[in-house]
Amino acid sequence: MAPGEKIKAKIKKNLPVTGPQAPTIKELMRWYCLNTNTHGCRRIVVSRGRLRRLLWVLFTLTAVALIFWQCALLISSFYTVSVSIKVHFQKLDFPAVTICNINPYKYSAVRDLLADLEQETRTALKNLYGFPENKSRKRREAESWTSAWEGTQPKFLKLVPLLAFSQDETSKARDFLTGRKRKVSGSIIHKASDVMHVHESKEVVGFQLCSNDTSKCAVYTFSSGVNAIQEWYKLHYMNIMAQVPLEKKINMSYSAEELLVTCFFDGMSCDARNFTLFHHPMYGNCYTFNNRENETILSTSMGGSEYGLQVILYINEEEYNPFLVSSTGAKVIVHRQDEYPFIEDIGTEIETAMATSIGMHLTESFKLSEPYSQCTEDGSDVPISNIYNAAYSLQICLHSCFQTKMVEKCGCAQYSQPLPPAANYCNYQQHPNWMYCYYQLHQAFVREELGCQSVCREACSFKEWTLTTSLAQWPSEVSEKWLLPVLTWDQGQQIKKKLNKTDLAKLLIFYKDLNQRSIMESPANSIEMLLSNFGGQLGLWMSCSVVCVIEIIEVFFIDSFSIIARRQWHKAKEWWARRHAPPGPQGQDNLGLDIDDDLPTFTSALRLPPAPGTEVPGTPPPRYNTLRLERAFSDQLTDTQMPAES
Repeated sequence: MAPGEKIKAKIKKNLPVTGPQAPTIKELMRWYCLNTNTHGCRRIVVSRGRLRRLLWVLFTLTAVALIFWQCALLISSFYTVSVSIKVHFQKLDFPAVTICNINPYKYSAVRDLLADLEQETRTALKNLYGFPENKSRKRREAESWTSAWEGTQPKFLKLVPLLAFSQDETSKARDFLTGRKRKVSGSIIHKASDVMHVHESKEVVGFQLCSNDTSKCAVYTFSSGVNAIQEWYKLHYMNIMAQVPLEKKINMSYSAEELLVTCFFDGMSCDARNFTLFHHPMYGNCYTFNNRENETILSTSMGGSEYGLQVILYINEEEYNPFLVSSTGAKVIVHRQDEYPFIEDIGTEIETAMATSIGMHLTESFKLSEPYSQCTEDGSDVPISNIYNAAYSLQICLHSCFQTKMVEKCGCAQYSQPLPPAANYCNYQQHPNWMYCYYQLHQAFVREELGCQSVCREACSFKEWTLTTSLAQWPSEVSEKWLLPVLTWDQGQQIKKKLNKTDLAKLLIFYKDLNQRSIMESPANSIEMLLSNFGGQLGLWMSCSVVCVIEIIEVFFIDSFSIIARRQWHKAKEWWARRHAPPGPQGQDNLGLDIDDDLPTFTSALRLPPAPGTEVPGTPPPRYNTLRLERAFSDQLTDTQMPAES
């Protein structure tokens, strides 16, 4: 047998036997750990160092404990035949309810401020449509539709002339003031709907707006003379009211005692003290029920009209402005306590002589912010300053953006929105060009050229009340004979006349049921699901687990880094030693004596290549006579004696 084979046989003989042939339990466990596919057990045996072995023992025992725990839960859940029922009763907070009269100010209070504007409006109507002279209601008995100018020059029609255009000839228009045709320059913008036309009109009505130097003009036309005259009147109305102090405007509008005749909530009586004043530039004094300024937010525990808000409103049609509003009634909006009531955008109108029932259903929505959507939590990350004293919403952002652009471009703020810091409302005296600038800016806003729509984002969480409205005639012909006198007697101190059913409107707002619908977004791919998918793929294709991943991290990252760092350290030491070593004769390394720092294992020893046949230089072989044995005994055997050298 060759010497190499003898060495292999001797090493294998001394190795422990495999499997069940092991003589002891310890050897059996060692064999299992070296040959099993359970990575944790194998790493306990092959890891070097006590700390690593201890960590692998902890990892393995933790994994085994988790397996037993999860399996016990699964078995217990499988063999347990039970059901769970959750019944949840809750009280829903009643929303804030803002009520406004459609007519913002009592006509008797603002008549002096609007006298010249109303006179010019009537004169223009007579010249264009030929209104006959007639008498109006009692409060206007002394006024005539054919009032003379009495030597005064018209300022409103001269500043913004009302014009009538023919479809066949757009370069000329008939002036409302003189009734004669005049040349018109500038672009013509038709403010009719592009979606639907009820009929084709041969003549359109509009008004002309020009800049300060009158070099740039624009004519805004409407398919209906009613819309054109109301828009023209509204522009001058905002200019006049913008110069009136807020306190005076509050006194000219309706008080809570005048607007609210009766009030009930959840079967209990309420009054004007339960309402908070909110002054709107275009709707005057509005009143909010269950506002955030109250001590507590009211809630209801039952659904139905008997457990909601019931109010009777006094509309007082005789105090209506004939050119500002063309309908009678009130507007109501349901909103959150911290939300601004955009009564002009989403308000619901209430008719007089009718009982309006509004059933509510609450829907609460929650959206995920970035990276799932572009919504914002509170608007702090939106580069638009909130000029409203209310929580952020998309509508608030758009209005704030437009009002800010209005101040930047036109030098003043639009009257129907709150004032930005250090800004004033537009008026003729300080800003004569504001009308033309406002319309040009509004056209750019509608065409999304101001960038407001791209900057403003939707709120991530919001509440929405779905409203269902129904109407009924109120009071009935049978009940009005006693109901109206009783209400007149109850309001005798506030109302100095006998009530008519056309002056009253009844409003009922209630929850249809207490079922709250919540819409919540959740990520389709969470961290847990991502780890589960990774684990499933690794286990299916590579039979890999968490312990295997830890083993890979240890071998390919920790151990590899340690090897690289050790080699670099050795190279640095050698470089440092060569740099500081004294100069001397250069020797030659014996490659056959180059020994690794790490001792080889049995498998690696069998695969080592044979040592190169290099000779050790510099040492001659000894002479054999120097190896002569000294005589250890006095008597030497004859067969062992060495012959004498000659």
